[in-house]
Formats: sequence, structure tokens, C-alpha cells
Amino acid sequence: MTILIPVILLTVIAVICAVLLTISTIFFGVKEDEKTIAIRECLPGANCGACGYNGCDGYAKALGEGAESATNLCVPGGDKTAKSIADILGVEAEDVVEKVAYVACNGTCDAVDKKFDYKGVKSCVIANLSYAGDKTCNYACLGYGDCVKVCPQDAISIENGVAKVDPQKCIGCGMCVRECPNNVIKLVNDTVNVVVQCSNHDKGAVTRKVCSNGCIGCMKCQKTCPHGAIKVENNLATIDYSLCTGCAECVKVCPVHCLHEDNFICGAHF
Repeated sequence: MTILIPVILLTVIAVICAVLLTISTIFFGVKEDEKTIAIRECLPGANCGACGYNGCDGYAKALGEGAESATNLCVPGGDKTAKSIADILGVEAEDVVEKVAYVACNGTCDAVDKKFDYKGVKSCVIANLSYAGDKTCNYACLGYGDCVKVCPQDAISIENGVAKVDPQKCIGCGMCVRECPNNVIKLVNDTVNVVVQCSNHDKGAVTRKVCSNGCIGCMKCQKTCPHGAIKVENNLATIDYSLCTGCAECVKVCPVHCLHEDNFICGAHF
């Protein structure tokens, strides 16, 4: 009886709690809209925030409740997801502008020296707290792989001290962009084929001392571009992609090879 009484009491309490929870669910539970549920099932579940909402649930809820939100905001999901959402809402599908990340730094181990021998935690964020990192260029990719850790597609690797994005795996979620403490990872439309692989805003003479691959603001690219798509602003070449035709003439004249031509078309979508 000493053991039996506590067992009976616990069983009764458990039954009462179960009944109370069931009643609470029936009378006080918030029923989720069926349209919202259907939209949520279409989304990839990356919860990257590229849509501008607090994850996939937030975007699905906004669309399901009739908010004036576009159906093409899920970059990782691509056109397929946009069409599925449009079919559920009974509207015309909108084209998704696919994006891909690239690293605006060419400060490899051969191009940039070390200021000191860093022995701390292998994290870009933590290393950046020590005199802006251990590389002589304060704008450089630190190469400790914080971006690698957050990438949901295993699209980033560290090569020769610098992060490198595989556009065939990248889904354009932007999680690596937000993680990088030096802001050297950028998102561009996957239709571009020329990028500036440098983020240094120091004057050319200063840049030259810390990185042999850094933009020195010589303006050769600006003078060569037949469409006026490149300008040197704040000592760094910048590309206006609304004017760029991808002719790559700028790549040919860059003396430090910080202008890079490649195929950035995304190859991976959920």
C-alpha cells in the first residue's frame, strides 16, 4: 500500500492534466489557416531571412493572411517555390531573381602577410576583436570559416586563407553575408559575370603595402569600360550592374587582378 497509493495519485493527476490540456486546446487553441500551412510546406525551411521575414513561418503567415507581399521573395526556393505559392494564392507567378554569394577579397596567404601569430579560437568574429584580425589588410577575409559553418549547402570552403563560394551549390540565402565580420561576402544577381575581389578603401600606396592583390584605385578599369559601368569610389572600384554588359574589358586591364570574371549562375535550389 505504501507504494500503491503514490502510484494511484500520480495516475489521477496525469489523467486530470491530460483532460485539462485537451479542453484548453479545444476552446483556447489558435487554429492555423489552411492556406498558411500549404504555403509553409512549399518553402524550403532554410529560415535564412532572405525574404525579409522572420524565417519561413513568418513569410508563410504573411502570405496566408493576405499581406501585400510578393510571391517571389524566397530566393533559396527559386522559381519552383514561387510558382507553388502563386498556385495556392490563385495569382500569377512572379520570377525570382536568383542571387549568389561571392567573396570580395583576394588576400590569399601569398598576397597578404600576418601582423601577428594568432593562437585564439578559430573564429573570424573572435579574431576580428584582436586588432581587426591577424592579416596586415584590415579589410581582408580572415579565413577562419565562420561562413563555412553557417552555410546550409556546404557551398563555402577556405582556400589559401580566403573563403571561396561554389556558385553551383550556393542558394543565395545570405547567411554567410550576415556572419562575416569584415563584410567581404556580397550577394549579387547570378546573371553577373564580373566582380571586384577587394574591399580595401585605403589609398593605393597603403593598399599596395598590405596586399599585392588589392585594388589600388588606378582607374584603368573606369577609363576602359565602354559603358561607364565602373567607377572608383572611396579608393575602390565599384560596378554598376545596371550598366555592365559583362564584356570583361576591365578584367583585362586591371594591374593587380582584383577584377574577376566567372560564371556565377546558381546551380542549387531546394
